[in-house]
Amino acid sequence: MADRMEPAKGETPGDTLLDANNRFLFKMFRRYYRSFRPEMPDRFTRKEFGFIPFGKTMQRHMAFTSQDDLKIFMASKVPAHSYYSTSYYRYPSKPVMEDKEWMGAELIFDLDADHLAGADEMTYAEMMVQIRKEMIALCDDYLFSDLGFSEDQVHICFSGGRGYHAHIRSNDIFTLGTHERRELVDYISCTGLNLDWVFPEKPYVASARERGDGTTVSNVHTYRLIPSEEEGGWKRKMRRALAEICKDIGESDPKTIKKKYPSVKSSNPTLAKMSDHLRKCEKDMFQRNSMADLTSTEQEILMKCAADAAPLMSSEVDKPVTPDIKRLIRLPGSLHGKTGLRVSHITRQQLTDYDPLQYAVPDVYTDDPVKVTMRKDMDLDILGEHLVLKGETEVPEYAAPFLIGRKYADWGWASERSGRLFG
Repeated sequence: MADRMEPAKGETPGDTLLDANNRFLFKMFRRYYRSFRPEMPDRFTRKEFGFIPFGKTMQRHMAFTSQDDLKIFMASKVPAHSYYSTSYYRYPSKPVMEDKEWMGAELIFDLDADHLAGADEMTYAEMMVQIRKEMIALCDDYLFSDLGFSEDQVHICFSGGRGYHAHIRSNDIFTLGTHERRELVDYISCTGLNLDWVFPEKPYVASARERGDGTTVSNVHTYRLIPSEEEGGWKRKMRRALAEICKDIGESDPKTIKKKYPSVKSSNPTLAKMSDHLRKCEKDMFQRNSMADLTSTEQEILMKCAADAAPLMSSEVDKPVTPDIKRLIRLPGSLHGKTGLRVSHITRQQLTDYDPLQYAVPDVYTDDPVKVTMRKDMDLDILGEHLVLKGETEVPEYAAPFLIGRKYADWGWASERSGRLFG
């Protein structure tokens, strides 16, 4: 899901009186922004910028003419969250959207861990491993492969929170409208895939006989075709999926088949018989790109398996983000107010083993001890250190923004609450 542009939970819009946790985060962010150089977006003078200050509501419709102007603003205002528009505008600072005069937009794909099944039961590290796998699949199986973008056109970014963004900059896509971008999302997410298009039916005359009046009666059967090896896109994916399905049916017992492919309700004897048959004819079936040797029941079972397999090859991108041609998205180089981590550009090669808790921790955070009170016991691996955290404890400063931002801990020791601003 895309980052929402609203105050964090527990903040009062317009309230400048920060609690101890946000005061600590403000101090750390201020140190960072006083030392950093902003990463300027593509054609940044045509971009709208927006910021959420600590304890305040969204401030947007802003524009900057230089890197120095943006640096001075962020160092003085110390935003908790920073955004820029995926769109290019003639007048990006106009307060009314229609007056900005839209000129085009980057193509954005957003993957966030809240889409993962069982995310609520995962640790942050576990979520990031899984969402990284999803991003790798999106890039390799769709953006670079099916859609044909080059690596220099796809700009991968760790969101600073729980996911990744892919920014695509190409003259071919800048002026795509909402409808065309939604079609790309449908393609990637396997929305509306028609298996009758992938595996079309072909009729054939199984037998014929002549009547006494001289007319011929034909017994017409149908069988499904299999996409050839030269096909691309979803036809290629489904050919590979069908090969895996045939392997599963040929090697697995009926109970295992039904568990993996829930749409299959056939009896165990039927599946066992089909298993024997597939082992004999599978090789010829894929050489001829045809299911003609299979019975109609066997073909129906394969289609049910294919219907179960197809969604598993899709990418769970945040569907509202990509079609939105006026979206604000995280500013690379800025800090995420709910983790203290840096929104970071990374290459496809770096993505392979990217761990935000090792690579997105700002250098300005020190290893000086900070007192925190844990809200729950946990282990944390960060910057090469393994921390076992319970109750009132001290952590390296570089771990404190993450623990406090994620609400795993509160600043200070509960037993020593005082009016001091910082420890």
